[in-house]
Amino acid sequence: MGLRRSGKSSIQKVVFHKMSPNETLFLESTNKICREDVSNSSFVNFQIWDFPGQIDFFDPTFDYEMIFRATGALIFVIDSQDDYMEALARLHLTVTSAYKVNTDINFEVFIHKVDGLSDDHKIETQRDIHQRANDDLADAGLEKIHLSFYLTSIYDHSIFEAFSKVVQKLIPQLPTLENLLNIFISNSGIEKAFLFDVVSKIYIATDSSPVDMQTYELCCDMIDVVIDISCIYGQKMLCSSQEVIQTQKRLRGEEIGPPYDKESMAIIKLNNTTVLYLKEVTKFLALVCFVREESFERKGLIDYNFHCFRKAIHEVFEVRMKALKPRKQSHMGRNKRMTHNGIPRVPL
Repeated sequence: MGLRRSGKSSIQKVVFHKMSPNETLFLESTNKICREDVSNSSFVNFQIWDFPGQIDFFDPTFDYEMIFRATGALIFVIDSQDDYMEALARLHLTVTSAYKVNTDINFEVFIHKVDGLSDDHKIETQRDIHQRANDDLADAGLEKIHLSFYLTSIYDHSIFEAFSKVVQKLIPQLPTLENLLNIFISNSGIEKAFLFDVVSKIYIATDSSPVDMQTYELCCDMIDVVIDISCIYGQKMLCSSQEVIQTQKRLRGEEIGPPYDKESMAIIKLNNTTVLYLKEVTKFLALVCFVREESFERKGLIDYNFHCFRKAIHEVFEVRMKALKPRKQSHMGRNKRMTHNGIPRVPL
């Protein structure tokens, strides 16, 4: 959600449709609510609702209760290069309206288009928006509402990292995945590990050590390299000339070939004695690790531990699918309270 021309549709196209950021300049303004399913794996499984900026919550034709009742996260996009006073007023109205219907919503604020700001201006803008938004909630007696703020741009990896953190909050199995990654790296001499959704480059889990942007960017670049190479030498690959078409087919639930096959593996040695190691976990998930060269000499141990990790992930998958089956059945006749398949919505 957000005002017109704040960048909502551009974010969606870049993250989930692999559109080039430069191509988003030609996107038309959204004039109706657009809904898309994102179901790359058993963990990345939700709906995105793109709302036009001119929507009026008090319009009697707009049933916001029906929409917010099944919402898992609400993303509000603010254009950092524009006067954001009106956006803050709309943010307050949106958050308070949604909170009255569903107190469990995660409220996420993307301070967008920061690529045109200096570092000092970015920090000052984030501080000002954070202060004003929380002051408005405090004045309304709603201090218990928590807003999360992210500096984002479609011209770097910040938008992918922000979406990663939003999606992680919607995954009930996140503590289990993080614990499995911690066990894996501690027994394998690995410095950092990410569990990536390959199609969107969203990481759904990482170990407990801090994440820095440079590390994340290297992982994204490695995934791009693997998919490009697979496009040339693999079978049923997601080729660059068909990426948008294939992604749209995936969003509609149609069968497509995986972006890489079950035997996919890649090793990239950097000039700072660090090794990037990628292994396939499931059809759309990959494990990307940072390993020191001396530790990578024990590759046999790492591969054995990975086999155990991969088996554990598949067991978590099975438990999740068994839990989702009765939930989907129980919600078949309750479309007003939930999405058609019982998965959370993410209004944008």
